[in-house]
Amino acid sequence: MTYLTAKEKQELFSKYGKSNTDTGSTESQIALFSVRIAHLTEHLKRNKKDYSTQKALVGMVGKRRKFLDYLKRKDIERYRAIVKELGLRK
Repeated sequence: MTYLTAKEKQELFSKYGKSNTDTGSTESQIALFSVRIAHLTEHLKRNKKDYSTQKALVGMVGKRRKFLDYLKRKDIERYRAIVKELGLRK
């Protein structure tokens, strides 16, 4: 699995944000973190002893959780929509 190219990031931002240059919206950030988390999870399945990547992954999950908590506080409907679209558990 290769990491995201600039074009793939733009598509991601246009799908979850307001436009393809909307990199700062909460939904865009959550979607980007989800893609990065999935990428690192696959890497860790192959490289079980890569502890620095494991630490980075835990940090990313925490950041995504903070974004999700913020969105839940501010707009519960947007929170529910992004969780459903990305297939997140909570």
